[in-house]
Amino acid sequence: MKILSRKLLHQLSFKQAIRRCTYSTGKVSDFGQPTSASHPQSANNTRLWWVKWQFDALMKEGEITPGIATEEYISRRKRLLELLPENSLAIIAAAPVKMMTDVVPYTFRQDADYLYLTGCQQPGGVAVLSHECGLCMFMPEPKPHDVVWQGQIAGVDAALEMFKAEEAYPVSKLDKILPNMIKRSSKLFHNKLTATPTYTDLETFQNAAHVGKVSDLSIFTHELRWVKSPSELKLMKESAAIACQALLPTMLHSKTYPHEGMLSAKVEYECRMRGAQRMAFNPVVGGGPNASVIHYSRNDQKIKDGDLVLMDVGCELHGYCSDLTRTWPPCGSFSSIQEELYDLILQTNKECIRLCRPGASIRQIHNYSVELLCKGLKEIGILKRDAFRLYHQLNPTSIGHYLGMDVHDSSMISYDRPLKPGVVLTIEPGIYVPSSFDGSERYQGTGIRIEDEVLITETGCEVLTGSMPKEIKHIESLLNNYSYTKGMEAATV
Repeated sequence: MKILSRKLLHQLSFKQAIRRCTYSTGKVSDFGQPTSASHPQSANNTRLWWVKWQFDALMKEGEITPGIATEEYISRRKRLLELLPENSLAIIAAAPVKMMTDVVPYTFRQDADYLYLTGCQQPGGVAVLSHECGLCMFMPEPKPHDVVWQGQIAGVDAALEMFKAEEAYPVSKLDKILPNMIKRSSKLFHNKLTATPTYTDLETFQNAAHVGKVSDLSIFTHELRWVKSPSELKLMKESAAIACQALLPTMLHSKTYPHEGMLSAKVEYECRMRGAQRMAFNPVVGGGPNASVIHYSRNDQKIKDGDLVLMDVGCELHGYCSDLTRTWPPCGSFSSIQEELYDLILQTNKECIRLCRPGASIRQIHNYSVELLCKGLKEIGILKRDAFRLYHQLNPTSIGHYLGMDVHDSSMISYDRPLKPGVVLTIEPGIYVPSSFDGSERYQGTGIRIEDEVLITETGCEVLTGSMPKEIKHIESLLNNYSYTKGMEAATV
C-alpha cells in the first residue's frame, strides 16, 4: 500500500510539474523564431532536471535572442554608426538558403553580421543602416504556400515590433526604395560574403561599385565583434561548458566503441542534448594516421588498438561557438613514443596559455610556440637539419585564432593586434607527422593536438575549457578507472 501511495504521489507531482511547464501560444504572435512571449522563462522550481534545462533554454522578457537583450542590439548598431564615415550606407544581407536537392535545404545558419546587428535568425531579409534613417529592414513576405510547408516567418511587423527597426518594408519594395538611399550616400559598405542579387543587381549599386564607392563592411563589424560583451561571454562560457561535458562521455565511449563515426555521432548527440543548436563544424575524429590530417572529416574508420584518436569539436549555442581538441588512446594507455610527443605538445599548450594576457598578440604567442616545438622536436630526434623549414611540414597552422559567433571569428583583425580583455581565442599547438615523412619511422602517421579556449581578462586569462582533462595521468586514470556503464546508470538516477 505504501509503495502504491508513493507511485501515485510521484505520478501526481509529475503531472503537476508538466502542467506548470506547459503554456499556450495560441494568442501569441508567431515571428518565426523564439520570443520571450512564445518561449517564456519560468521562475518555477522543480526537481526534474530536464524540465529545469528547458526553462534555462528559454527567454527572458526583453531579449531578442536567448541571452541578448534588445538594448544590446540597439547599442551594437549605434556603435557601428559611430565607425561608419559620415553620409555612408551599410547594407547587410541575411544568409541565403542553400539546397541539398531540389526540395531539401541544408540546415540554415544565419550570417554572423546580420544576426549580430538585427537578432533576426531567418533568411530572405536585407538590413540597411545609415545615420539618416537608422535601421531599415526589408523583410520577406510569407506566401500561403510557404506558410503551409515551412511555417510563419518574420515580416514587416516583426521588424518594427521585435527587432526595433526604425523603418521596415516588404523586400519586394527594395528596388523602389534602396536606389534612392544609395544615390544620397557618398560611400557604401556591405557584407561581401553574403551579398545577394536582390541589391547587387540594382543599377545604382553597380554604378557605385564601378566608381569605387563600395567596400567590405566586415572591417567595421569584425572590430565590434572582436571584444565580447558580458552577455556574449556568458553564452560563450556556456557553449564551452557544453562542449566539454559532451566530449568527456565521448572519451569514455571510445573504450567500447573505437569507431570514428560513432564518436562523431556521440559527441553531437551529447552537445544537442545539452542545448546546443548545432555543431560549430563537422567534428574531426582522426584515429591513428588520420590524426595527421589537420581538417580530417571522413570519420569512417575503426581506430586500431594502441592508436591515438584526435577529436576537434565545438558546438554553437544561440549564435556563439566553442572549439576544443583532445587527443587520447582509447585503449587506456599512451605508449612511450606517444607519451614523449604528447608531453611536448602539452607543455607548449601550457606555456602559450601563460602568455595570454592584455598586450600580447597571437603572432607573438605563435612565434614562441614555434621555438618551443622546434627545440623539442630536435631533442626528440624528429627534426635534425633545416629544422625551421621541416617544422612547417609538421605544423603549417597558427597557434590559434579568434573565436566568437564564427569559429574563425573576426578574421579582419590582425594577429599582430595587442589582445584586450573580452577577446576569446584558441591555443592549439599540434604536430602532424604524415606516414610519408622522411624521418624516424616510429613517429610516422602520428597526429597530436591539444586545444583550449582562452578568455583574455584584465589581469591575465581564463581557460574556458579547463574542465577537460589533458594531463596524461588524468586521461589514463579516467579511461581505466571509470566504468562507463555504471557512470551512465548513475547519471540517470
